[in-house]
Amino acid sequence: MPEEIEIETKELREKVHEELEREGGALLRTIAMSTAIFAAFAAVAALRAGSTVNEALVLKTEATRAQVEASDQWALFQAKGIKAAVAEASRNAWLAAGREPPSDLAAHEAEFAAQKAQIEKQAATAEQTRDEKLAEADHLLHRHHLFANAVALSQVSIALGAVAALTRARSVWLGSLGLGVAGIALFLAGWFA
Repeated sequence: MPEEIEIETKELREKVHEELEREGGALLRTIAMSTAIFAAFAAVAALRAGSTVNEALVLKTEATRAQVEASDQWALFQAKGIKAAVAEASRNAWLAAGREPPSDLAAHEAEFAAQKAQIEKQAATAEQTRDEKLAEADHLLHRHHLFANAVALSQVSIALGAVAALTRARSVWLGSLGLGVAGIALFLAGWFA
């Protein structure tokens, strides 16, 4: 009878377990590293998203102030126009009556006309300031949306990385990588916009 070949199954099981642990450990370390990188980008993107939206809100407030100033100037412009028309009507009434109008009526008309020109320039300047602030705020809001979307993609990527670490599923980790890279791309687009 041939000698029985004895296979050390305990030793074989230990080697298989060590190999799986080593391979799984490398995967877990890689998942952890990629997740940490995505978390860092998400943190910076969240800070930039908050910063840009705050700057945009400040600019929108300044634009509103400039609009109020322009509206006030236009109201003053109309008031000066009414005063000039009243002075002209008074002067015309004197002339229609065949009398010489007081000299201060002509001076008031000229003064109101000069004031209207200056007020019109101030109102136009305020409107231009308003338009510039609104355009800059809109640009910052566009950047904010890029940063906010980068944060969202990074967070989903981090969540998928956690699922991949728990299940040790490479396909889930690859999905995590794809979303993380897309988040970084949006972050960079916002940064350089």
